[in-house]
Amino acid sequence: MRTLFLLGFLVAGLILGTEANEFLEFNVTDLDRIEELEFGFSKFSSNYNPLMVGLTLIRGAGTKGAVCLDGTLPGYHLHRGHGSGAYSWLIQLEGGGWCDNIRNCVYRKKTRRGSSNYMEKQIQFTGILSNKAQENPDFFNWNRVKLRYCDGGSFSGDSQNKAARLQFRGERIWRAAMDDLKSKGMRNAKQALLSGCSAGGLAVILRCDEFSNLFSRSTKVKCLSDAGLFLDTPDVSGGHTIRNLYNGVVQLQGVRNNLPHLCTNHLNPTSCFFPQNLISQMKTPLFIVNAAYDIWQIQSSIAPPRADPSGYWHECRLNHGRCTPAQIRFLQGFRDQMLRVVSEFSNSRKNGLFINSCFAHCQTERQDTWFADDSPVIHKKAVAIAVGDWYFDRAEVKLIDCPYPCDRSCHNLVFR
Repeated sequence: MRTLFLLGFLVAGLILGTEANEFLEFNVTDLDRIEELEFGFSKFSSNYNPLMVGLTLIRGAGTKGAVCLDGTLPGYHLHRGHGSGAYSWLIQLEGGGWCDNIRNCVYRKKTRRGSSNYMEKQIQFTGILSNKAQENPDFFNWNRVKLRYCDGGSFSGDSQNKAARLQFRGERIWRAAMDDLKSKGMRNAKQALLSGCSAGGLAVILRCDEFSNLFSRSTKVKCLSDAGLFLDTPDVSGGHTIRNLYNGVVQLQGVRNNLPHLCTNHLNPTSCFFPQNLISQMKTPLFIVNAAYDIWQIQSSIAPPRADPSGYWHECRLNHGRCTPAQIRFLQGFRDQMLRVVSEFSNSRKNGLFINSCFAHCQTERQDTWFADDSPVIHKKAVAIAVGDWYFDRAEVKLIDCPYPCDRSCHNLVFR
């Protein structure tokens, strides 16, 4: 085995290496590091000299009731564009799971996912946020923004729980952030891209058409959802782990009124929190980047410990190399469902796809998976090139990988 140690990954408790089968894998020593998958690993870049961008709090948000779970001001990180990108804007919505009950949300408000008091004052801009042309060929000189996630409801709730001192104001945070950025030049954008990872990728799908409506018709507006295609699928016990989670989020956080009405006119609110019931109705062009064997969904939706009391799935959920043939067949069924979900969506020329057969989660903010010498490819095309070709109409992009284990370019995640 060839193993390459990188300073950033050592800090995170990660080891970067290749196995004899040539798959590139990240070995995660602490299972709780699954949380970092939703942060896009932007804190732990393979880039030795990444751009560091400071946190800006949205000072006018408080008067609009647009606050984090604990009532603190929301914030974002902005790096200004230049040259040909001076009038182009990329907004990246941070991910980080959800909180679906009072207990979880009370815990969350004491972390960076629920309070700006705990947010990093500076973060790395890598991958799609990088300012280097060799790392981010199409968007490096755009105005690039990372909107921090501190509401626990994919920027969609509008409610409160006075007894627990919880504010569920994700939708207000979204609007306050957009208003603030418009005042800083985004209103004059000639090109705009709304992107996001994981829970932020779901938020992109929920807010995409609203984002498009912020601009004049002459502005080129598209959206990119990375690892946001959460499927309404049973877990290994036949239960509905992720549907129960989403139902809790929708009910607790008052999400119903902020869901797309084209969906809620004929489906219940919880169903309208699932991308599969939204993506074919969207008016704005959307690009979906997703691993066919999304590791977050395997660990938290398909085979969570509560659905597997005997521990039959324990080894498989940590390391796909330890899955039995029967378990692999089950996961192939998950991939098949994902492809069925995007079939109608992919018929539209305006939309794009990059679904690779990897055990991964969030591939646009990590430099190694966005654009690098050994980054994942489908038909020799990396994620960055696929997204750029689609956004700038250089080519129609509908890339779907062959089933596991055919793709040798994957950067698979393995948990010890």
